[in-house]
Amino acid sequence: MTLLIIGLALFLGIHSVRIFLEPARLWAINTFGAASWRAVYTLISVAGLVLIVLGYKPAAAAAEPVWVPPLGLQHVAATLLLLAFILVAAAYVPAGRMRARLRHPMTIGVMIWAAAHLLINGMEQEVVLFGSFLVWSILVYFGARRRDRQMKLAYLAGPARNDFVSIGIGTAVWLVFAFYVHEWLFGVAPFA
Repeated sequence: MTLLIIGLALFLGIHSVRIFLEPARLWAINTFGAASWRAVYTLISVAGLVLIVLGYKPAAAAAEPVWVPPLGLQHVAATLLLLAFILVAAAYVPAGRMRARLRHPMTIGVMIWAAAHLLINGMEQEVVLFGSFLVWSILVYFGARRRDRQMKLAYLAGPARNDFVSIGIGTAVWLVFAFYVHEWLFGVAPFA
C-alpha cells in the first residue's frame, strides 16, 4: 500500500500546486523558466502514475474489504461514468454552454468518476485510490472556484453545438473504454 500512497501523493500533489501553491509555482516558473517547470511537473506526474500502477497490485493482494457494495450498482456507476466522460470531453471541446455553466467540467468529471468507482468497489486499495481522487477533486474544484472569484474570471458560453460535440465525443470514448479498453488495461470487464 505504501507505493500506492506515495504515487497518489506525488500525482495528486503536483496536480494541486496551481490551486493551493500558486506563489510557489510562479516563483519556479520565474526562476527556472516555464519549460523547466513543465518538465518537473511532467516528471513528477509520470513518477506518481507509475508508482500508483506498481503499488496497486501488491496492495490488492493484501487488501481487506472496507465495505461490500450492494448488487445492482454497476448500472448506476456506468451511467455516472458516461456523464464523467462527457464532462471531461467538455473540458477540451471549444466552450459551449456546459463549460460556461460548470466552469471546471474536468474536475467535476473526475469527481463523478471517483464516486462511481467507490459505489462498486469496496476493497482497501480501491477505497484509497478512488477516495483520494474524490477528496482531491472536491478540494481542487472549490479551490478553482475561489481562484475564479478572486480573479473575477468570466466564463462565456459558446454555441450549444459544442455541447453536442462534447456529448458525442464523451459517449463514443465511454463506449470504447467500457466495452474494450477497461478490460484490456485493468482486467475487469465492466459489463461482464
